[in-house]
Amino acid sequence: MKFLVLCLGNIGPEYTDTRHNIGFMVADYLAAKFDAPRFEIGRHAYTTEFKHKGHTYVLVKPTTYMNLSGKAAAHWLATLKIQAENMVVVTDDLALPFGKLRLKGQGSAGGHNGLKDIQATLGTDVYARLRFGVDANFPKGRQVDYVLNPFSADEQIELPTRIEKAGEAVLAFGSMGLERAMNVVNVK
Repeated sequence: MKFLVLCLGNIGPEYTDTRHNIGFMVADYLAAKFDAPRFEIGRHAYTTEFKHKGHTYVLVKPTTYMNLSGKAAAHWLATLKIQAENMVVVTDDLALPFGKLRLKGQGSAGGHNGLKDIQATLGTDVYARLRFGVDANFPKGRQVDYVLNPFSADEQIELPTRIEKAGEAVLAFGSMGLERAMNVVNVK
């Protein structure tokens, strides 16, 4: 079985450690943990893959910037002949407290431009998404500045552990299936 792990973020050094790039951080963690080959540039994304418990996980870091993430999703699903039900999108979420994870199988984009574009491009909201809480600690109207800034010093202390938990959630999606993985991930 093959799974597409679409990890959202923005390319460029100015975005590297920002809240909006938590998807890229999870991809990098999983690639390092499983000694995946180096990420290679492909159409609309950097990609690599690894095997775990008989499953192949293809890590995709879009080069389209967040608001056009659907291009990368559509291309790699079609190229790898993977059904949308076997894709999990890893993204930041302002509605969740820092580090809180929420795995869902469908639903609204919740105001997230990357998810909006994926849903518009694929024409469906039936795909798994792993939302990583980045909190909403910003003044009214300053959302963009907030997500495009690094995590606070306090958050950075806990960040490696939270990224590891997100990686475990991705693996659970592949090894247990969505429903069972949701029961494990969403109670923590």
